[in-house]
Amino acid sequence: MSRQSNRGTESKKMNSELFTLTYGALVTQLCKDYENDEDVNKQLDKMGYNIGVRLIEDFLARSNVGRCHDFRETADVIAKVAFKMYLGITPSITNWSPAGDEFSLILENNPLVDFVELPDNHSSLIYSNLLCGVLRGALEMVQMAVDVKFTQDTLKGDSVTEIRMRFIRRIEDNLPAGEE
Repeated sequence: MSRQSNRGTESKKMNSELFTLTYGALVTQLCKDYENDEDVNKQLDKMGYNIGVRLIEDFLARSNVGRCHDFRETADVIAKVAFKMYLGITPSITNWSPAGDEFSLILENNPLVDFVELPDNHSSLIYSNLLCGVLRGALEMVQMAVDVKFTQDTLKGDSVTEIRMRFIRRIEDNLPAGEE
């Protein structure tokens, strides 16, 4: 019995490492294709956005999470359910703004940066920027416009990785006249 459970753990670890290495190859190729880090950052965000737009359907189907009533509840679902489901980590939620429209996700361990060191000539590269795009795209599909950006990164010498999320507005559905 324990042999079987070890295989499951080993398989997850292998899948995680394969994902990490594949993501690294993607970022490396983008660095070769684009002249500067800012363009690479934009492409990673754009790719993440497109993933998030599609991933939200899978998330809602698999998680059985209902509609969130406020931004705090949304933060909890993102940290405790979504990150756990897709990356196997649970970031902590901190630094709420007094208005309750902004918070930070602190990732003690970012699985995307395993085996990674940024070269000196890519100091402005936001290596995990794909995550910002995923969050933005997914939340837009559930009628929330948000600004998402990295404010700290362990690849740049910070002690933790911090993603800052700011609620911009609720997106109203523009249904054709007569449809509800």
